[in-house]
Amino acid sequence: MNMTHYMELLATNQPWNLLYYMVVPVALAESLVATEFFIVFRRQTKGALRAVNKVLGIAAGVYFTFAVFLRLLFTAIPGIEWRTWVDFVAVWSYLLGVVPLAGIALLELGVIARGKNDEEKMKLHFVLLTVFLIVAHVAMVFGMVNPEIVARAATGGMGGM
Repeated sequence: MNMTHYMELLATNQPWNLLYYMVVPVALAESLVATEFFIVFRRQTKGALRAVNKVLGIAAGVYFTFAVFLRLLFTAIPGIEWRTWVDFVAVWSYLLGVVPLAGIALLELGVIARGKNDEEKMKLHFVLLTVFLIVAHVAMVFGMVNPEIVARAATGGMGGM
């Protein structure tokens, strides 16, 4: 079976690529989501859980920006021969995760939204996290599609369907 570059990246160099590109970023993001639920529900702007959330947000943004996005942008992306539009969507959806995660890190570091009150910052944090979850799930869904099926469908060869 053919696979998207997204899945190939995760399947190559087992288990290291899987850990490096999936486990670490997803563990950070899911931990961030878990703490976010309690913070938003309780409208917490201070306390231990908020401190953990802040550290997770900074760690996720920094890790994804430098260990994932920049590394792949300059090493993997230049040599890619796209395996249909599905491959393109999977890879770029994954890489677009840098926008909301870097945004969260910058928000937590006080670089952006300086003039906003705690409520507005909480809303922005929540929106950025939601955007990350959307692009990450788009990447996962499209990443699991066999590009060969899409190529065959585009040429009219449904082969037995």
